[in-house]
Amino acid sequence: MRVIAIVAAGLSLASCSSMSSMDLFKSTPVEVELQLDSVPQGADAVTSAGPGCKTPCVVKVAAAENLSVTYTLAKYEQETVPVQVIKQTGAAPVLDPNPVVAELRPAVPPKKTRKRAPAKRAPKAAAAPAAAPAAAAPAAQANSPFPPPPPPQNR
Repeated sequence: MRVIAIVAAGLSLASCSSMSSMDLFKSTPVEVELQLDSVPQGADAVTSAGPGCKTPCVVKVAAAENLSVTYTLAKYEQETVPVQVIKQTGAAPVLDPNPVVAELRPAVPPKKTRKRAPAKRAPKAAAAPAAAPAAAAPAAQANSPFPPPPPPQNR
């Protein structure tokens, strides 16, 4: 009976010690403050690690692996800036760059395609009888310095 109790106690202690040694290898990532800004200010900045804010601002991110920050602002092109985690022995990790600043470029508006209006056509004049130009000719000739043409001859 004592042997079973000693074995059970030994197994429970062994499992506790193995769990704590596993926990020693798993360290929780250190949170580091990341300053975010943009030109112009007021952009929405979102990190690939999750947190985001409206610039200028500061967010806390886990410094476990490299990340990126994506900036969006109406009427401006979206911009993504990579951020590296630089691990130092004996000190907290450093983020590079920090502060992260994005210069946003104005978005180029899409070209508008205009529909062409149909070409305006001059109204067609009503066809006049053939004799009408001849009737108008004497009035025009009255002001002309040239002599009138001879009348047409019938054969």
